[in-house]
Amino acid sequence: MKSNSKIQFSDDYKNWLKKLKQRFQQAQVKAAVKVNSTLLKFYWEFGADIVEKQKNTAWGSGFLQQLSADLMTEFPDVKGFSEVNLQHIRRWYKYYSNENSISITGCYEITNPPVSQLEDFKLSLLFQIPWGHNIVIISKCKTIEEALYYVNETIANGWSRAVLVHQIESGLYKRRGKSITNFQQTLPALQSDLAGQLIKDPYNFDFLTLTQDYNERELEQGLIEHITKFLLELGAGFAYIGKQVKLRVGERDFYIDLLFYHTKLHCYVVIELKAVDFEPEFAGKLNFYLSAVDAQIKTAQDNPTIGILLCKSRDKAVAEYALRDVNKPMGVSKYELTASLPDNLKSSLPSIEEIEAELMKGDEA
Repeated sequence: MKSNSKIQFSDDYKNWLKKLKQRFQQAQVKAAVKVNSTLLKFYWEFGADIVEKQKNTAWGSGFLQQLSADLMTEFPDVKGFSEVNLQHIRRWYKYYSNENSISITGCYEITNPPVSQLEDFKLSLLFQIPWGHNIVIISKCKTIEEALYYVNETIANGWSRAVLVHQIESGLYKRRGKSITNFQQTLPALQSDLAGQLIKDPYNFDFLTLTQDYNERELEQGLIEHITKFLLELGAGFAYIGKQVKLRVGERDFYIDLLFYHTKLHCYVVIELKAVDFEPEFAGKLNFYLSAVDAQIKTAQDNPTIGILLCKSRDKAVAEYALRDVNKPMGVSKYELTASLPDNLKSSLPSIEEIEAELMKGDEA
């Protein structure tokens, strides 16, 4: 059949076709979510059955192996009936139920509240993330509260399993919302809560490899070179604008270390890096930058600019006093670089001088 070129080049047709594709893709996503939700509801009920049968029958330790073999014979194309997955299903149910004095990675015991205390809406959240994500969460989280935090964040941010693992292993749950800020005094309640949750303490920059005596510029350059990992550590919603952003005030030029825009808060975010401990005067300089950005860059549609001071370390009391009467919203957080080697390993590794001496021997030979 000959194609109609008039239709192909029609703007109306192109726009309609684009919308049609988007609607179909949305329908595909909704169908996938519904299938996932239905399957996980089945897994939940299946897990309850397994726990009940193991508790009230004398079918022995080979029960799951036999059940897996029988189900896989009946449904040979279904991977979810492997013995390993049946163990995951049982463990998943026990984690959130009153049958849950379980060991995680064999290191410690946890006890969670009974499933009757897990409200229906929270239980339904478990069915909204992929099965593999659920397994990761119960394998790495100590409490239901922590687990549900990562469930919610996965739903809100669309994390892949690799990102989820990274966020759990970097201790995001413990670090989120721990920064010292003045947001409650300088921002409306709703924005203050959201801004408080987006700032961490400490920030984990373990992807950087800097010399011991690094300065702010080396830290800044390292973060920009690893901008993807840096944005992941900052969290969802941060859009990178630039580094050393020039501000002209009076007859002088000033330069912001890093400038971002936050798409959920609808505001600019100024990040200042310090390779030293926090000092009160840092807050004054950042306050100046925020005023300049609000006056020169911010539009009427943007919310007030937020500042984040990232320091090598900080005294909590000093930081709180420094921010107390500042009228611009800002927070102070620490950052962590790659941990140094333990002392017991340092002694077993050659020094730079020893390596150079060995290389010189080789040249002489």
